[in-house]
Amino acid sequence: MAKRPFRGKKTKKKLPNNPNQMMSQMQQMQTDMAKAQEELENEFVTVSAAGGAISIVISGHQRVKSIEIDPEFIDPEDDDYLEDLQDLLTVAVNQAIERSQALSAERMEAISSGMNGLNDMLGNMGLNL
Repeated sequence: MAKRPFRGKKTKKKLPNNPNQMMSQMQQMQTDMAKAQEELENEFVTVSAAGGAISIVISGHQRVKSIEIDPEFIDPEDDDYLEDLQDLLTVAVNQAIERSQALSAERMEAISSGMNGLNDMLGNMGLNL
């Protein structure tokens, strides 16, 4: 007895975007990311530490613009003031860097979140963004 061909529904896995559309989306994303990187250079966050005695301004590119220390915070009579100041500056700079990185990540995520179709297509090929 000969085998009969399968007569069920034929289904094709439909890709969400065509290659031209995918390329266009990628180019737009590159343009948007470059613009966001430029803007981050001129976008600043301010972090305060030690109850506002230390203030650090940092750009979205993690470049420290300024560090201000309240003169009343400095007490040369205190034997530990230098060590305390160094510890507080270290904490404040690290907080400023973290806030700057979060700002940058937020901007980039906003751009890449619109690439769901691209991510679906790449996922179908075994690649994921």
